Amino acid sequence: MGKGKVWLVGAGPSDVGLFTLKGREVLEKADVVVYDKLVGGGILSLIPNETELIYVGKTSGNHPVPQDRINEILLEEALKGKNVARLKGGDPFLFGRGGEELELLVEHGIEFEIVPGITSAISVPAYAGIPVTHRDFTSSLHIITGHTKKESAPSIDFESLVKLNGTLVFLMGVSSLEVICKGLIDAGMDKTTPAAIIESGTTSRQRKVVSTVEYLSSEARDAKIKTPGLIIVGKVAQLSDKFSWAEKRPLAGTKVLVTRPKSLASRLSKKLYDNGAEVIELPTIETKAIEDNSLLLGEIKNIKDYGWIVFTSPTGVNVFFESLKVNSIDIRSLLGVKFAAVGSATAKAIEDRGIIVDFIPSMFNGKVLAIELSPKVNGEKVMIPRAKDGTLDIVEEFKKANIDYRDIPIYETIIKETEVDNIEDFDYVAFTSASTVKGFVNSVKTDYSRLKAICIGESTEGEAKKYSMETFVAKRATLDSMVELLIELRGN
Repeated sequence: MGKGKVWLVGAGPSDVGLFTLKGREVLEKADVVVYDKLVGGGILSLIPNETELIYVGKTSGNHPVPQDRINEILLEEALKGKNVARLKGGDPFLFGRGGEELELLVEHGIEFEIVPGITSAISVPAYAGIPVTHRDFTSSLHIITGHTKKESAPSIDFESLVKLNGTLVFLMGVSSLEVICKGLIDAGMDKTTPAAIIESGTTSRQRKVVSTVEYLSSEARDAKIKTPGLIIVGKVAQLSDKFSWAEKRPLAGTKVLVTRPKSLASRLSKKLYDNGAEVIELPTIETKAIEDNSLLLGEIKNIKDYGWIVFTSPTGVNVFFESLKVNSIDIRSLLGVKFAAVGSATAKAIEDRGIIVDFIPSMFNGKVLAIELSPKVNGEKVMIPRAKDGTLDIVEEFKKANIDYRDIPIYETIIKETEVDNIEDFDYVAFTSASTVKGFVNSVKTDYSRLKAICIGESTEGEAKKYSMETFVAKRATLDSMVELLIELRGN
């Protein structure tokens, strides 16, 4: 067996939007990912399901997996012939111990590559409205580690730092904040020099204290600032309020768990992220086309008997047309058939195939679709290609109206076994179907009554209420409406 390869990948400061394209490419081809505590959950959700994960996280004063052992893990996995991604918070070579990890790899002839990450030394101050350089205040930046190799008090030449008269950024220095501030003052720094400390920068839990070197330590203690944190000292710190932007976004400070299937989650996640939310994707279901599609193909052969095809989801649209393609059925065979869609997303999926949608209900759910469509059917036969265990409301309404319909299962929803840590850290869980609720409950065991569920529609809400969740329903069954609901809730 040949040797594998190791990539040291900088994950940046946690915000998934700051993760590099090169880093994402590496995650997609890695056989195993060795990752740290400071790697954001949004970044971890980019890792394919089949990839092996090895957690080697550390917290201040607690290193359950020593650095020497981490070095050995990288070597062992590479010697097995695997592609190994070593995913590290920030940048691998800026106090990331990347150099130490390479030593053993080089010694054993393991091929490696470095993927730089956006360092928190620049990005976290930026998210707090602090430019680390500004020509009116400073022209130099100095980055210092807040602790040493032996985890003792920091060994810092404060006198030299004070003489530099530049911006000072201390990483991993929360526990040493008092020592750092006192050291700077004792070395001659003006007590009124602006200073700030930023906790959990670029995440939904970002907090900051802006003060002076003299009072920063006591004010941070009063605010109960915790790790991870970053200290910035210099005149630029006074610009924080003037240049603040991150906290002004509509969903700033909001952490949302998205439970859609992985193939669909990104659309909702992006809408939430663009409004300032921290988003973690936890797909609780996946969809799979039913292998035996003889029922669908048989009805397609008799398509001239049908006047309408009704779609209840974008997935149904995609599976339907993929079945036609795989079985070499010309789309022109559908000539004369009218199309109905349960909502705007489903309609878009149809229109993306070059077909104009003939009917969309006033409310985006199956029951209203059937009620409003029935008078337009005029004795024609209706085909409903959809999920195997779809809700019964649409067919029940067609029955009441004496509509001749055929309910054809073309795909099935599979509950995924998945896990999420610290569910209590999330402000909201977003559900886009009753099946995502079922998948979530199957995977996450918690006191559901403490959860706030954002539901796309009434049937989804009904499923969430079975588990005593606090529910909020979008005015319309669209992703945009779900986001608008969240913004309204946060505003209140």
